[in-house]
Amino acid sequence: MRTVLATGTPSVPPIDRAEKAEPYRAEILELLARCKGNLVRVHEELLAQGATLSYPALTGFCRRHAIGQAPVRPAGRYEFGPGQEMQHDTSPHRASIGGVEQRVETASLVCCYSRMLFFQCSPAFNRFRCKVFLTDALGYLAGACGVCMIDNTHVVVASGTGARMVPAPEMAAFAERFGFVFRAHEKGDANRSARVERPFHFIEHNFFAGRVFADLADLNAQAVRFCDTTNAAVKRHLHASPRELFATERAHLRPLPLFVPEVYVLHQRIVDVEGYVRVDAHRYSVPYALIGRPLEVRETKDRIDVYAGPRLVATHARALTRTPTRVAHPEHRPPRGEGPGAQRPSPDEQELHRADPPLPAYAVALQRRSNGRGTLALRRLLALYREYPRPAFVHAVTLALEYGLFDLPRLERLTLRLIAKEYFVLAPEDDPEDPHD
Repeated sequence: MRTVLATGTPSVPPIDRAEKAEPYRAEILELLARCKGNLVRVHEELLAQGATLSYPALTGFCRRHAIGQAPVRPAGRYEFGPGQEMQHDTSPHRASIGGVEQRVETASLVCCYSRMLFFQCSPAFNRFRCKVFLTDALGYLAGACGVCMIDNTHVVVASGTGARMVPAPEMAAFAERFGFVFRAHEKGDANRSARVERPFHFIEHNFFAGRVFADLADLNAQAVRFCDTTNAAVKRHLHASPRELFATERAHLRPLPLFVPEVYVLHQRIVDVEGYVRVDAHRYSVPYALIGRPLEVRETKDRIDVYAGPRLVATHARALTRTPTRVAHPEHRPPRGEGPGAQRPSPDEQELHRADPPLPAYAVALQRRSNGRGTLALRRLLALYREYPRPAFVHAVTLALEYGLFDLPRLERLTLRLIAKEYFVLAPEDDPEDPHD
């Protein structure tokens, strides 16, 4: 200070002082490569070689001359107008569900202008679940921005990366229905989707921390309430809440279509020998009479519908866990004692049981008095029932059951006798005239 005041000029002379680490530049560069960039080890080796410099002097020298570290680059900033862009991404998290900590895939959507946040969780994330999530998210926002920025995920992308990304046809058709387009950031440029990347840290440390969920449906219900609370909170860097900014952005969103169809995916399955169809490692029961038949399975957000042609044969609540589960309805199982080895009534027996009384009772009694299952006797009885006039045959069966007559040839003769009396009675004729009169 005295030197500066003695010069009598306002300009301060530059300090011309040699750096203590300058004589060791070559050794520092050599040791930095050998010690894999660890300056603590470089300093220890320099002291072992007789150098006299402190560790701060070494780090300051390396920092000023960009030795061992890349120069700091200024951060960029992206500005978005209302309704211009929304960003979507996924991230794995750990959640306590049903008393068991398990991995879930968290899908998130953020409006870039207002920072409106919506997220949901699922056991895994594929193209079907992506469409389910985006349908729920756009319903939560009551509209869509013009562009949906994604990373180069195979869930949406069919080929290419960045500006050359081509979305899968079904995802492009899905986006067209809601009035937006998919775009991907360049490979390695994660900052381009920072609006959706940053909230994942917030979700992990503010939503999952300390929360216990009964099941995945409970988790997603709590996630919606958490989004409502978060979107209503004032953000210091925004000087407003996302909900307040979204009031301005809402008018710029693409409106939802008049009809939003339910998202589903079709599977072709063959019923296994236990009477189940498999979807995503989970097994769902169908009526046991359909074992071995090909069926169409429709998987929706929360249901599994099974069709045999156009006919709905089973519906189940969709299993939402990673652990393979078996979902069964009691009515799909055979009654007790009527398993796969049980003998079922033949078509002839079923027709006789539906016949006019007392034929069903006569058929049961005849079957008990016959050898084996009485198939031949029942088949002959059904043939008589079809062949002879119904009233006469029913009358004959009534008499046979009353007197315990189970000889089918005698039953047939009895039927013929009744028919002869009722159907073949000749009317009396007048005496013929005498030809000699």
